[in-house]
Amino acid sequence: MTVTAQMVKQLRESTGAGMMDAKKALTETAGDMEAAVDWLRTKGLAKAAKKADRVAAEGLVGVAVTAGRGVAVEVNSETDFVAKNADFQKLVATITEAALAAGDVEALKAAPLGDKTVAETLTAAIAVIGENMTLRRMVRVEGDSVAAYVHNAAAPGLGRIGVLVAVSGADTGIARQIAMHVAATAPLALSEADIDPAVMARERAVQTQKAQEENAASAKPKPAAVIENNIIPGRMKKFLEENTLLGQKFVINPDLTVAEAAAAAGVTITGFARVAVGEGIEKEKEDFAAEVAKTLAG
Repeated sequence: MTVTAQMVKQLRESTGAGMMDAKKALTETAGDMEAAVDWLRTKGLAKAAKKADRVAAEGLVGVAVTAGRGVAVEVNSETDFVAKNADFQKLVATITEAALAAGDVEALKAAPLGDKTVAETLTAAIAVIGENMTLRRMVRVEGDSVAAYVHNAAAPGLGRIGVLVAVSGADTGIARQIAMHVAATAPLALSEADIDPAVMARERAVQTQKAQEENAASAKPKPAAVIENNIIPGRMKKFLEENTLLGQKFVINPDLTVAEAAAAAGVTITGFARVAVGEGIEKEKEDFAAEVAKTLAG
């Protein structure tokens, strides 16, 4: 029987399997849709797809550095129990090493890992471990020297927060200290020039509204020009000092900004990345009773 594109589409929609897997299943079963579903299930592919609608907001961040290049990779799972699983940790570490040769997350998914691609390896792991897992993102940082730091390490190079810091100049250890600082403070950008203009505009609008309301409630209101030319610029300066890496007070020595600490060590920070597990994912929350009931219902 001829396998049509519509049949492949129908099988993909009903199982969530990949296009090539769906086509192969139909070919192996002579176009029998039910048998094809069973074929996918025996291969663990339908099982993986069935779990694909679950929110994967736990997991690990892996970091790796080589010759002025560093990568951080986030692989998510449904529960933090999986993050403690030795097989999952080995998987994330292997994917992270592969990321050193990849340009972006899509290239990483297609990269070879043994006799499979990274994406195929992850799909196979879903069937074995029994939870939905996703290769969510990869970031890459390059410089004369790149230092990495992992916070709450579950294993070497693996944790819930991974940071990379690139510097120009001879690094004597300051880059890793700055990476630790980044883990703690989560700056929005390296400098004012790197902050999203929309973020700056939104902050300015908030501070303007706040200042106007405070002024209206004051017993001695200030002229509008004072608010516009003095108060707002002052508040925006403080915002930049608190949210740009170069402007922040260095946690190891608050008498210096991070930029000053780097300069004192003879380096210039050229880039950084901070990746935290589940950052930005809206995870559905259930009460304990509902979770138990859901588990019992299968």
